[in-house]
Amino acid sequence: MSNVPQNIGKYRIVREIGRGATAIVYLAENPAYPEPVALKHVQFADKAKDEAKWNRRLVKLLKAEKAVASRLDHPNIIRIFEAVIEPEQAFVVMEYFPGWSLERFCSFERLLPVHRTISIVFKCCMALDYAYRNGIVHRDIKPANILVDEHDNVKITDFGLALNVDKKVDTDSTFIMGVGSPAYMSPEQIKNYPLNQKTDLYSLGVVLFHMLTGRLPFRAGNPAQLIYKIINADPPSVSQINPDVPEQMDAVIRKALEKDLYSRYKNGAEFAKDLSAVRYKILDDKYVPPDTSRFSMLRRQVFFTEFDDIEVWEVLRICAWRKVDEFTTLMREGDADQRFGLLLEGEIELSVKDRKLTTLGPGEVFGETAWMDQRDHRQQLSAVATKPCTYLEINPAALALATDEVRELFRNQLSTVAVQRLGELARRLAEGAEPATRGNYTATGGLDLQLVED
Repeated sequence: MSNVPQNIGKYRIVREIGRGATAIVYLAENPAYPEPVALKHVQFADKAKDEAKWNRRLVKLLKAEKAVASRLDHPNIIRIFEAVIEPEQAFVVMEYFPGWSLERFCSFERLLPVHRTISIVFKCCMALDYAYRNGIVHRDIKPANILVDEHDNVKITDFGLALNVDKKVDTDSTFIMGVGSPAYMSPEQIKNYPLNQKTDLYSLGVVLFHMLTGRLPFRAGNPAQLIYKIINADPPSVSQINPDVPEQMDAVIRKALEKDLYSRYKNGAEFAKDLSAVRYKILDDKYVPPDTSRFSMLRRQVFFTEFDDIEVWEVLRICAWRKVDEFTTLMREGDADQRFGLLLEGEIELSVKDRKLTTLGPGEVFGETAWMDQRDHRQQLSAVATKPCTYLEINPAALALATDEVRELFRNQLSTVAVQRLGELARRLAEGAEPATRGNYTATGGLDLQLVED
């Protein structure tokens, strides 16, 4: 970390409070202001062609942020006092707000109670409504640009990418194609269509979804897939991903994330009104923090290696935690019960036709055959606990309501288990069997195939 300067302009620097790709934010003091201020400082790089071009972009962003903020005076929007642009550096002086960005509350283990999330997003709705009525569209609404303190006071920041809708579009074209953060961008923003306040409301809907569930509504392995889903796919149900969320919230999220502009919320006030209706039906004392000890146990299981943290949290929500005594029968051969389990502690014996087949230990799956069998849906083996056991029970009815990603991961993992067990069974059958016929192989190890002409 570089040394903190004593002064920048007329401001005395107290300490560094944030750092990004292009700027460092300091806590600063000035006799002209009764309270400390936040100073966003940019040092321009050398005069190489590419750097000079980037510097011009930074200057334009800083000027835009100052121009926009000078028109906005709202309790939930960060106030900017001045912007200074010099040949070697530039800085923006703004209100200091001691809090965190909403990124802090977007992972499942740190989600806020639902009523607090609604309160925060409600304030954002009203702030964006105010901004648009003053001719401003933010265009980069995401958790990193929304600050909140311990009392749920909210401040929207970073209006550097804002669009002045009072200007003609051709005189306000941005120098960055597709500004914004892709996961939070509206379909019309991705398509580079003209924007109005509804693009911010869409992005805020994504933020709300993220804060309620700990995951984004659209997830993909690469940008092209993500863009396709944002433009074409429907978001999952928030109440199914997080049972603490009332079902009424599903309709609010769907309307906020409407791809059709005419069906989406027309302004922030309308969005806020529907949020308040959901908030009215929530009891604040129902919130129970998630059990992180169980998450930690699942996270260590080899079965969940390919699962992201948020998918492990989802598994915990849709599955049951079971404890049984020794000699308890868990599955019976021929049963149509499609539930299956992942053994966490203890030992289970698998048998067929009353003959012991194998013994399973922690980390192994049992009873999965009825779910994987798409024709008869029956258990192929019996399972009996030979020691006291703790296991995770997966009910296919609950799994059917899980996200596409979780269902696909279960299918992949169980297919791998089935193939490995089939291979082990084949090796056992091969013991004592007659020698195999040897075929011919090429030098590279492939099959030596020849083309036969008629």
